[in-house]
Amino acid sequence: MSTGGPGRTGPGREGSGHDHVGDGERREFGEGVLGRATALVYWHLVVELLLVVAVLPGALASLLLERTPGNAVLFALCLLPVGPAASAGLFALRDRTRAEGLTPAASFWRGYRLNWKDALKVWVPALAVGVVVVLGLANVGAGGVPGWYAGVLVVVGAGLALWTVNALLIVSFFGFRTRDVARLAAHYLGAKPLVTLGGLSLLVLAGGIVVLTTEAVFALVAVVWLALVLRNAGPVLADVEARFTDAA
Repeated sequence: MSTGGPGRTGPGREGSGHDHVGDGERREFGEGVLGRATALVYWHLVVELLLVVAVLPGALASLLLERTPGNAVLFALCLLPVGPAASAGLFALRDRTRAEGLTPAASFWRGYRLNWKDALKVWVPALAVGVVVVLGLANVGAGGVPGWYAGVLVVVGAGLALWTVNALLIVSFFGFRTRDVARLAAHYLGAKPLVTLGGLSLLVLAGGIVVLTTEAVFALVAVVWLALVLRNAGPVLADVEARFTDAA
């Protein structure tokens, strides 16, 4: 397996902004509780805004489509921008403690520039399989398709979603070959069961928000959901870095 080098984010660096207080005492920006809280909120708000901007073309196009299984392929095309945007969002969220100063926009677009091709290499096949699953579910009970087949498709769909989340996380921070990303994403579904269970809970949460409200509401809290995904995946990312990269 190609190691592809360590995670794409750079080493942690001290913030460069500072204020002078007291008798020449120097206070780093965000050192206080209020400053850290403000910086955290600002970083997440900017990343949220950029996520919306990045997926806006597809989101607007999807508004023109009727919510029917027959439009599944067109909906998948509208979702193409989501993969690279999610990868850039994950990159920016992790870069918060590493970047110099409050530069969430720079971190987001750097992550987008580095990862969009690799993100699409896993996102496009996932969407294609997802379309097959949706069409299969739509045809259960028709044309002689047995009812139990729906349960199989639901399991396949859940596994696909969990695999896709793992794959996007890996491509966001590591430079592996696509086939190695696919293997690692599948491997960690079983190797880190607690992470997988947490990921499943987050997928149920996302689905519940969409079903009970709208896709637009979920889009407005997408950065919070991505932050939870990143936090949940900490053990996976640490294990990938320790075992499959040259990082010390």
